[in-house]
Amino acid sequence: MLGSPWIAALAALFVWWASTGAILLAVRRADHGGPHARLWACLMTLPILVLGAAGFIDTLGDTSIAGIYVAFLAALALWGWIELTFLTGTITGPVTSHMSPDVPEWERFIRAWGTIAYHEMLLGAVMVAMILLSWGAENMFGTWTFAILFAARISAKLNLYLGVRKINLEFIPEPLNHLPSHFRIARMNWLFPISITGLSFAAACWLQLLWTADSQADAVGFALLSALTALALLEHWFMVLPLPDEKLWRWMLPERPTPTQATRLSEEAQ
Repeated sequence: MLGSPWIAALAALFVWWASTGAILLAVRRADHGGPHARLWACLMTLPILVLGAAGFIDTLGDTSIAGIYVAFLAALALWGWIELTFLTGTITGPVTSHMSPDVPEWERFIRAWGTIAYHEMLLGAVMVAMILLSWGAENMFGTWTFAILFAARISAKLNLYLGVRKINLEFIPEPLNHLPSHFRIARMNWLFPISITGLSFAAACWLQLLWTADSQADAVGFALLSALTALALLEHWFMVLPLPDEKLWRWMLPERPTPTQATRLSEEAQ
């Protein structure tokens, strides 16, 4: 059953939804506990990072169906833990203050980069390490999975900086309340069509490789990558379409401890 590309695509969809919900839940609970709880949330989940690294390395030469699934999940584990460090405010950037609306564009860009610099450099370092470790390996699906997430994140952050129509700030945690001041609301920006085209082309390439796959394991791997890329494309469309995507996870999260500026800005943007 796990050898079916359809099952693989559904598995990618479920893992995307469940892992996103788990991270948001951990961050929301840490918000209730304060700074120490946020740090402990990262420390207590370190085994996820270790298991992700071990799974990625162990499957580099494994081209079985199980090896493909483990490589995919290992990359998601690495990504998920690093994302948790960002959302808890543990690894972000040197800029932690709100930005004044009258700063020149060059300063706005530098400050916006400063809010996420350390986190993005960590992601970049992990991406480079995965490429070097997997160079010439038989199972590259873990590296490709992380690369899709990395490229989609860069695209999403740049679109938020340049301006999109809908910015969902409901899930921004307390340590990142300064981030909304670096976003911009606009009907469209020059990068968005490029992002949509690039992600659509990538999804089409994965689907073509899925169609021409030589083995069932490769078909499963390309189905996972196709689904993940399609989800990244969908998340980009959520930035411009008035769809209540936040309802996918809102029901499972406890209430925020106190009203924040992020919440007020979100209400004003609607």
